[in-house]
Amino acid sequence: MLRRNLIAGGVAAVGLGAWWATSRGTDLPADPLMTANAQTASGDAPQITDMVLGSVDAPVEIIEYASFTCPHCASFHAHTYPQLKADYIDTGKVRFVYREVYFDRFGLWASMIARCGGEMRFFGLADLIYERQRDWTASGDPAVIVEELRKLAKTAGLTDAMLDDCMNDAEMAQNLVGWYQANAERDDVRSTPSFLINGEKYSNMSYADFKAVLDEKISG
Repeated sequence: MLRRNLIAGGVAAVGLGAWWATSRGTDLPADPLMTANAQTASGDAPQITDMVLGSVDAPVEIIEYASFTCPHCASFHAHTYPQLKADYIDTGKVRFVYREVYFDRFGLWASMIARCGGEMRFFGLADLIYERQRDWTASGDPAVIVEELRKLAKTAGLTDAMLDDCMNDAEMAQNLVGWYQANAERDDVRSTPSFLINGEKYSNMSYADFKAVLDEKISG
């Protein structure tokens, strides 16, 4: 049931995400929900770029599944991730892959904003979005949340024109949700943050627990 709710939430995110674009007067496909469902039913994940840090030759790969609106994900990125990055990613021991999960339209919008700057800016924007999560989600008002996300993005150098193009990209919104659905089904993602470490699934952990798992896999 929980996995079904995760997938349903992702489908809903496409329709809800379209609110922003339609409020700006942009034309959208007639039925974006049908498109997302068709992609999932076919079993074909849309071609979305994984956001990756670390060496391709690293002995360990961590895939994180996270939502930009998840408080536990924000806590992980504030406290555990910086240590993992310094000790394992930056030292060539871990290849780190970040994959988004969409519980709601706000998480989808945040993802589209983070991806708007391309691969070079993604992780900097992601860090900023997590750091300011309480601020930009506080109102619960869609129009306010969009503007708060835009403000964050502009501090990272994105322009209004760039943000308009990204947030009006209905096809990208559909593809992101289809990609998320395929990933969640394949890897049995039921909660966030979740991690695949060399293909083995783990739930959220302290840095000490991560270190123990990683050191064992590196030495083994």
